[in-house]
Amino acid sequence: MNELIAQLTEKAGLTEAQAHKAIDVIKEYIQSQLPPMMQGMVDNFLKTGNQPGQADDFLG
Repeated sequence: MNELIAQLTEKAGLTEAQAHKAIDVIKEYIQSQLPPMMQGMVDNFLKTGNQPGQADDFLG
């Protein structure tokens, strides 16, 4: 997740807070397009609660 935040701040010129909000909006949109049983996959992919290097933190 930190890598994605860094890219949004660098490439799109967003502040860190704006980058977090952008990810939240995108996540909500993607989840609205998926069946309920698949929405958890988006949460798992964008998980922010784990420490970098943990198995569930794909973007850490």
